[in-house]
Amino acid sequence: MLLLAAMALVIGSGGAFAAWALLKLIALATNLAWFGRLSAAPANIADAAFGPMVIVIPVVGSLIIGLMARFGSEKIRGHGIPEAIEAILFGQSRLSAKVAILKPLSSAISIGSGGPFGAEGPIIMTGGAIGSLFAQCFHLSAAERKTLLVAGAAAGMTAIFGTAVAAILLAVEVLLFEWKPRSLVPVVAGSLTAFAWRPVLIGAGPLFPFAGHPPAAEWWVLPVAAGLGVLGGLLAALLSTSLYRIEDLFHRLPIHWMWWPALGAIIVGIGGLIDPRVLGAGYGNIQDLIDGSLAGQALLLLLVTKAVVWLVALGSGTSGGVLAPLLIIGGALGAVVGHFLPGDVGFWALLGMAAVMSAAMRAPLTGAVFAVELTGRLDALPATIATAAASYAVAVLILRRSILTEKISRRGRHILQEYAVDPLAVTQVAQIMSPNPETLPTTMPMSDVLRFFTDEARHRTYPVTDAAQRPVGLVSRADVLRWQVSELAEDTSLGNLLSDRSLPLAYPDMPSIVVADLMVAEDTGRVSVIDRESGRIVGIVARRDLLQARAGQRRDEQQRECFVRRRAARPVEEAR
Repeated sequence: MLLLAAMALVIGSGGAFAAWALLKLIALATNLAWFGRLSAAPANIADAAFGPMVIVIPVVGSLIIGLMARFGSEKIRGHGIPEAIEAILFGQSRLSAKVAILKPLSSAISIGSGGPFGAEGPIIMTGGAIGSLFAQCFHLSAAERKTLLVAGAAAGMTAIFGTAVAAILLAVEVLLFEWKPRSLVPVVAGSLTAFAWRPVLIGAGPLFPFAGHPPAAEWWVLPVAAGLGVLGGLLAALLSTSLYRIEDLFHRLPIHWMWWPALGAIIVGIGGLIDPRVLGAGYGNIQDLIDGSLAGQALLLLLVTKAVVWLVALGSGTSGGVLAPLLIIGGALGAVVGHFLPGDVGFWALLGMAAVMSAAMRAPLTGAVFAVELTGRLDALPATIATAAASYAVAVLILRRSILTEKISRRGRHILQEYAVDPLAVTQVAQIMSPNPETLPTTMPMSDVLRFFTDEARHRTYPVTDAAQRPVGLVSRADVLRWQVSELAEDTSLGNLLSDRSLPLAYPDMPSIVVADLMVAEDTGRVSVIDRESGRIVGIVARRDLLQARAGQRRDEQQRECFVRRRAARPVEEAR
């Protein structure tokens, strides 16, 4: 843990500088594409988005990305986060240097040419690649590489948004697939390192400060927030379903996938003609929603147009992210509802962001805290939690997978995001072992052993014990068949036959998961259980016994019982 945490300090710094470089690349691409100038200063596409070039520029940028994906690396296509998850779970957390270079470059071209994405997905992939490449320079396990990959991803997200806690929660809810000190402490170290670098490289303070006033802390605020969460969950489900239906339509096209982003970019350009604010990352839109400066037709136009161009562009397989579009769409939903509710419209926009993000990514804690950190309004946390939990519940009931894991499942790899304690870790050996097993003595000659397994044996394997009932080995039917065809003396004892074998042993108070690990390490299907003090055999554990622990957990989850019985009503006649 300490070694990984020390490494995460380096990776966190790398993630912060990668985030700074990505923002500069996006600004450079934006200035070149839309203003014809060589500059890395921030630029707003809406200031130049007019005329036929609104369609031409996104198409040219998407053609470049298609070429980079085909002849560079196909991994640059898509959201960024699903690719990181896939590398963690199925690729031993190994990402290539090519991805670390091409992903931010392609994303900068995509966003700079008008792609309706944010920088968060690309930086998560880039930061993860930095962590993975650094880890590959050392003799580390796949699990340790995973920790450093996720530390880099969290560092990149922290540097972009200034949301250190939300980045850590995203790592826990979406990327780590475990809750261990070995993983959490290095991720925290990497995220906080990037947070320390952020004021120097990018800037300090909340990215989208909210100066408005939330409604008073009255009883109705949290139920209304939960109601907004229900709407956000429904919208997130619609977005996820629509995205993959659009992706299916692209897969039916009779042309190579390299050309798909350019086709999607035509829709992006048309959307830009309708409302130029949908082009690019659109961080200014988020601030406008928080400030409550959009209303009426402009608000609805942003909500619908941004959703359409984002879904089509992402479904086409171009390089981009999901967080910023989800924030804009969710914020627009919250602002629309907020015009009919008491309090500042920006407050309800903030809740809408938390709702749609939580539901789409199935990360309610991340969504709730992310919205608070982005705006610097800790007092909104109870409401964002109510909204995030409600939207998460709706999404889970409607959809089988999140917008992130659905992409992976379509490749035949199904992922469960729900965490649970391993039943073998909380079940003791004494609870699942077969007690007082039948044993064979070490003095038993081979002729008796052959006769016993031919006529009397009821099990496939028996422990062999010495005079003090201490196990010295296991004998199975397979052993007996092998001895039958060998040239061994009939008076050879079991003790001599088994003397060269190692014997895995367990104790009754051990967690069952230790026995499972022993079975894997020793390639055996049975483990003898002995008393700690005397060493006498007290039981035996087979593979089927391990399955009983899982069966018990399943029974606890599904079997419903009532232990407090109501008094039976007296007969009417007795009552009278």
